[in-house]
Amino acid sequence: MAYENKNFAENRGENRNESLFSKRIKAGKRRTYFFDVRSTRGNDYFITITESKKRFDDNGYDRHKMFIYKEDFNKFLIALSETINFVKTELMPDFDFDAFNHDQENEEGMVASIDNEINNDSAGVDDWKI
Repeated sequence: MAYENKNFAENRGENRNESLFSKRIKAGKRRTYFFDVRSTRGNDYFITITESKKRFDDNGYDRHKMFIYKEDFNKFLIALSETINFVKTELMPDFDFDAFNHDQENEEGMVASIDNEINNDSAGVDDWKI
């Protein structure tokens, strides 16, 4: 689920912790990942990646958060893509990663293909839409 925070301009002075954009990825029964775009006081932007895991012993959640700053966006994206491609091509070349795309249906009900974005050698990092 991706959404844009429509009230951002109105609330800009009141709550700087608001997310400008958020993407949620359900990963199994207990894990959820959140990708959020946030703003700094100086009107700069950064990304937070949060892993949220439901605890076995109670109804609470464990959360771990990473902050990715604009000067590291390209390096982060390249390193993540290279790491994923290494696993897919070198360690598990026969595994069908597309079998799991059923969880990533878009609003029209069509399956999203992430591999086309990551494996497209002709596209530069700046051309990728995340």
